[in-house]
Amino acid sequence: MASQVLVEEKSVVRILTLNRPKQLNVLTSPMISRLLELFLSYQKNPNVKLIILKGQGRAFCAGGDVISCVNDIRRGCWRLATDFMYKQYVLDYVIATSPKPQVSIMDGIVMGGGAGISIHGRFRIATENTVFAMPEAALGHFADVGASYFLSRLPGFFGEYLGLAGARLDGAEMLASGLATHFVPSMRLKELTEDLCGSGASDAASISKIIDTYTQQPHLKDSSAYHRLDVIDKCFSRNTVEEIIFALEREIAHKTDDWVSRTILSMKKASPISLKITLRSIREGRALGIGQCLIREFRITSQVIKGDISKDLIEGCRAILIEKDNNPKWEPSRLEDVTERMVEKYFQRLEDDGWEDLKLPPIPNSHPPLISKL
Repeated sequence: MASQVLVEEKSVVRILTLNRPKQLNVLTSPMISRLLELFLSYQKNPNVKLIILKGQGRAFCAGGDVISCVNDIRRGCWRLATDFMYKQYVLDYVIATSPKPQVSIMDGIVMGGGAGISIHGRFRIATENTVFAMPEAALGHFADVGASYFLSRLPGFFGEYLGLAGARLDGAEMLASGLATHFVPSMRLKELTEDLCGSGASDAASISKIIDTYTQQPHLKDSSAYHRLDVIDKCFSRNTVEEIIFALEREIAHKTDDWVSRTILSMKKASPISLKITLRSIREGRALGIGQCLIREFRITSQVIKGDISKDLIEGCRAILIEKDNNPKWEPSRLEDVTERMVEKYFQRLEDDGWEDLKLPPIPNSHPPLISKL
């Protein structure tokens, strides 16, 4: 398992490499435990000034090992799945509140849990190979790992669009929206890493200055959703998922628009209950800190995993990831059948013996303002 997270020590820099390239660096439970152990130890180690996190192969990290979680649920061991998420959320919080600068090199696929261990870091480098998405609603889950914090802080209602439509962004779009802090061509990443390791820079300003020398300003494609912020804000600012879809449908009532049509199709394919949970989670996240968001998200994910209200997570993973027939049978199957009372239950504590709310470690005294990271 140690080979799944490679550690290099270069003076005051630690380079952590996710090393499951054939599995797109999907996070296993031992990987999360190892990363958590390392990040906590670096907080206390005065000889560590900078952490660089990257992935081996064509992915940075395509998410958490949701298939293993679903297999645990199917075996009646749903607590193992909630334990996995608990540990993952703690790791996300430690990264978000760490006093040590982190450079996340997102050279490839960044999805789900991969966003959790990168977006909460101080420096987030995208490249021409970057593909970002939060596709959880299509799997019967919801945008978690602190997404209610970072999606809610994107321009306008772009976060709602990403969480509900599961839309993919390239590196230029990540930079434009603020999900990435820099864009560096992949051919220059090795040189940048060497420069960061050799400079001895330890404060955010010095590190940023080094990265700036490698940064380019990429052009957004003509087809980029970021050019459609006016439509996104107009439609995704509505109060309910039904109203959002209705607003999108009005946009194409009298003229053809392939982007709007694809967005509607993506939402209609997703789990109805997941869409409603996601919208409420992002909306409420605007007024909450990262810790509050993760605590609330753990309540939601525990309800999703236990499956008393809906078993859409199991069905979505079966249809999309396991059997791959891409034809999930959602229950409830229609948005109008998902009541406010059903959604409300997901935001309540799980009443089950032994289950506890997420307990987060204390923030180090030397922590800089969280606003500096996002």
